[in-house]
Amino acid sequence: MAETEGVAHKALAVVDGQTLLARVHAALVRSGAERIAVSADNPDVTAEARRLGADVLPPASGPSESVGLALADLGTPLVVTTADHALLEGEWVRDFLSDAPAGCDVALLLARRRDVEAAAPDSKRTWLRFADGDWSGCNLFLLANGRAERAIATWRQVEADRKRPWRIARRLGLGTLWSYWRGKLTLAEAVSRLGQRIGVTAAIVPARNGLAAVDVDKPADLALARQIVAETKNPRD
Repeated sequence: MAETEGVAHKALAVVDGQTLLARVHAALVRSGAERIAVSADNPDVTAEARRLGADVLPPASGPSESVGLALADLGTPLVVTTADHALLEGEWVRDFLSDAPAGCDVALLLARRRDVEAAAPDSKRTWLRFADGDWSGCNLFLLANGRAERAIATWRQVEADRKRPWRIARRLGLGTLWSYWRGKLTLAEAVSRLGQRIGVTAAIVPARNGLAAVDVDKPADLALARQIVAETKNPRD
C-alpha cells in the first residue's frame, strides 16, 4: 500500500491532509495521553514522529516484543494502538478507559458486527465468531499494570490466530473447546479464561462506535477511510 501511495511506509499515507500517524497522534493528544511514543525504525516514520513531538522507541522482531519494550520504557497504565487507525478519536480512547472493568490487568476493545456494518457497510472485516455474536478487533489495548507483562507472549499467539478463533479456544482446554464448537462460548468468557490461564484478569470492552474497527490494511481500506472522513466533514442532508 505504501508503494501505491508513493510513500516510504503506510503510516505516512495521507487522509484529509494528515498522515495516518499524525491523525493517530492527534487523537491520543485529545484523549489526554501524558506521553506518546512511536515504535519505528523507518527513517521517514521516525522523522514524522519527532515532528509531531512523540518519542521514538526501537521496534523488536515483532509487535508483541515491541510492546514489551514499550512497556519497559513507558510503564503502566499503557494504551497501545496502531499507526493505521485512521479514524481514531480521542473520545473513543477515553470511553475505552472508562468502560474497562475496574481491577482488570488487560483490556481489549472490540466491536460487534452489527455496529461495524451499520457504521461502515463497505468495510471488509475478519470476524471472531462466538456465542455472543461476531466481533472485530479495534487495535486498541490497555495494559493496566505490571501483571499485564505476563499477557504479552500469549497476546502474540492470540493475534496470530485471530482468523482461527478455535485455536484460541483450544489453548483453554478441551472443555472450553467443546463449548466453542457447541456455540456456547462467548468472546468475553474466552478472553477471561485465557487470562486466568496466564495469571491476569483480562476483559473485552465493546466499542461504542463501530468505526473503531476500521483500520487501513489495503488500498480499499484507505479509500474507505478517506470517504468516511469526507462525509463526516460534509454530511449529506
